[in-house]
Amino acid sequence: MKSILAKDTYTVTTHLVLPENTNTLGNLMGGQLLNWLDIASAIAAHRHCRRVVVTAAVNNVSFQHPIKLGDLVIIEAKVSRAFSSSMEVFMDIFVEHSSTGAKIKCNEAIYTFVAVDQLGNPIQVPDLIPETEEEKKRFEGALRRRQLRLILAGKMKPEEATELKALFAAQNQ
Repeated sequence: MKSILAKDTYTVTTHLVLPENTNTLGNLMGGQLLNWLDIASAIAAHRHCRRVVVTAAVNNVSFQHPIKLGDLVIIEAKVSRAFSSSMEVFMDIFVEHSSTGAKIKCNEAIYTFVAVDQLGNPIQVPDLIPETEEEKKRFEGALRRRQLRLILAGKMKPEEATELKALFAAQNQ
């Protein structure tokens, strides 16, 4: 199975925040953003393996700045690491102010997808090759994030999380 370059999974989507997307304060509702993130990250994961992918986990979404009615929301998604059948997708969320064109990063998110066959069974995905410094940094952190997610889901015992243990050991020295 041929390895895939991280840049080949790059996906960008742009959305206009309309009144039906906002709460009573005129801010984008979190659930709407989660939906947009799910679609963008699913496309990136699909580009990695060219198979049907399903959302396995919403690992992290940070809401650092409110997104206002009329803003443009730009989501940049890229697979940060592939495991046997799963892929971590890291997303950067930007807001482009509609009248000034100013673009600022306002949020980040990390989703996990699993590639499945026609019966819904997990299937092998290609390895990922990071090239840029940012891709390499996210690739390295993905194993720690995966171990933490599996521990929290009850699928891994804390003592088995070798990457997390090494991280804490290094900080205590």
